[in-house]
Amino acid sequence: MNLLQSKTKEVAQSILPIVIFVGILSMAFVRVDFPVVQRFFIASILVFLGLSIFLWGIDQSMEPIGYHMAHEIATSKSLGKTVILSFLLGFLITIAEPDILILANQVESASGGTLAADFLVRMISVGVGVMISIASIRLLSGFKYNVMMTIVYIIIFILGLKVSEEFLAISVDASGATTGALTTPFVLAISVGLSRIKGGKSSEEDSFGMVGAMSAGPILAVMLISIISGQTNIHGQAEPFILSDQVFAPFIADFKVTFVDSIFALLPITALFFIFNAFKFKVSRSELIRIIRGLVYTLLGLTLFLVGAHTGFMDMGRVLGASLADSYLPYMPFIGLLLGMFVVLAEPAVHVLGEQVEDVTAGNIKDSVLRTTLSMGVGVAIALSMIKIMVPEVRLWYFLLPGFAISIILSYFVDPVFVGIAFDAGGVASGPMAATFVMAFAQGAADSVPTADVLKDGFGVIAMIAMTPVLSVMVLGSINKIQMIRTQKVKDEVDHSEIFEVCTIDKDSDQKLHDLIFCVIDRGFTEEVIDLARSVGARGATILHGRDARTGTWLSSSLNIEKEKEIIWLIVDGDLTRKVSKTLLEASEEEDSHIVSIFSLPITDVKGIPTENLKTNNENVDIIVQ
Repeated sequence: MNLLQSKTKEVAQSILPIVIFVGILSMAFVRVDFPVVQRFFIASILVFLGLSIFLWGIDQSMEPIGYHMAHEIATSKSLGKTVILSFLLGFLITIAEPDILILANQVESASGGTLAADFLVRMISVGVGVMISIASIRLLSGFKYNVMMTIVYIIIFILGLKVSEEFLAISVDASGATTGALTTPFVLAISVGLSRIKGGKSSEEDSFGMVGAMSAGPILAVMLISIISGQTNIHGQAEPFILSDQVFAPFIADFKVTFVDSIFALLPITALFFIFNAFKFKVSRSELIRIIRGLVYTLLGLTLFLVGAHTGFMDMGRVLGASLADSYLPYMPFIGLLLGMFVVLAEPAVHVLGEQVEDVTAGNIKDSVLRTTLSMGVGVAIALSMIKIMVPEVRLWYFLLPGFAISIILSYFVDPVFVGIAFDAGGVASGPMAATFVMAFAQGAADSVPTADVLKDGFGVIAMIAMTPVLSVMVLGSINKIQMIRTQKVKDEVDHSEIFEVCTIDKDSDQKLHDLIFCVIDRGFTEEVIDLARSVGARGATILHGRDARTGTWLSSSLNIEKEKEIIWLIVDGDLTRKVSKTLLEASEEEDSHIVSIFSLPITDVKGIPTENLKTNNENVDIIVQ
């Protein structure tokens, strides 16, 4: 339950800004019918509850399922089996994705029925399956990720020259719809699982990139459909926008449909897992119960989230877009910038990716840093989309082509781990909130601008959201690389022998200059424990990320054990050890404690601590200058 509370707090911090921002716009700047406002705030509650429960369920179900599937792929000695299983996983998790079904129906309507929704869904699913197979083989073979993505995007650029702007927008939108709330956590789990099983020095960078590779599959599939079928333009009209004057009826009607869609979205991969579990995995009864419970939570959370996003957020987005474009057209890019910065924080997959990044990189890349980067990137995307709506001469490829081209070039400069994260970020940012609220906002704005095309510009905004996070994370990686180069240059110029000493304690001495206190805690609660230790005299701390690999438990039943752990190393003066340890031990005995275990070891040799931080009163202690 502590993990649920942590998720709830995190989601509240993400949802609240967009609720406040939209609330201010709808009450102070434009006139919005009261039923729409009521539905929006009800939807906000549903999104909050749904996202919290969904993320909690994902931790218990999709992550372990993904890891078991990854183990099956990685340990397969047959290349054919690896390809088939990877393709099957990609196909099954995509074909029932709710966002794909929504997009396919929109395209069918827009094309006058000439492009059938069922056919489009199947082709997109095939594209995803093919790319996940390629990405899995790449990861296991050690082929460079940036080289693979360079080849893929060169093919996309070539095909892009042969399709219309409408199909270019639809293809990238299909990519965004593929990385929905359900598919992204599962694919991330497979990617992390494969990299851990493979191991090696590239394990960290291999943990990311599969979502980005998967996202390229739908782009290729839709472009090939256009080229092979000879259909270059979308014919037909967008369905008329009908605004309901009811408050609760739309939620009730949508809940039934969404619940069934969510069941079908979960069913293929769940069935595949149980088949493999019966013959291959044979997980323990306790783990199986945990996975089943997690699947139930995932189903409930996904349903609540999608109902809120589809019913309350979509209507509000359409009304706000139209009203603001009517009254404040010159300011639409700025409004879009703020809107994008808030909306992306409510995407479920953004939270999942952020946690995975922080875990895999041992905290070197913070979840908050990644989310801030994505927030800025998506804000810029919607701002540029508003400019495109306002200025008909501005074409979609003016932004997409240079954006992806620069990203590919930067991929050869930044640290490899940033490359995978960047392409994954492009996928996770264009999730359900973008497919509902943002697209509706753009379509509403386009509907109020005589020179804009509702369908083309509505689709195009998702394409922009899929591109800018890739570029923004690459820029973040470039800044990080420059800082690392400068730091290394400074280190090379410094004579460390003048700063650091080795302190060796005489083993016959009773004096302890320093002790190392180990404290194992539940993930996400390091700051509380460090603050507690500092309150009684401890100074710095080192934080390590780990996973509990024990099959049994030796801890008291009062302690809540979570699988993901963090380890704090505290170097304290010998005379403070007892005081710090006692404080932490007392805290560990509290009912809601997140401290799992504590122990300390004496330090006999120290290097890397500035000499002013060392103290010695014993003549048997030798200070050796290196």
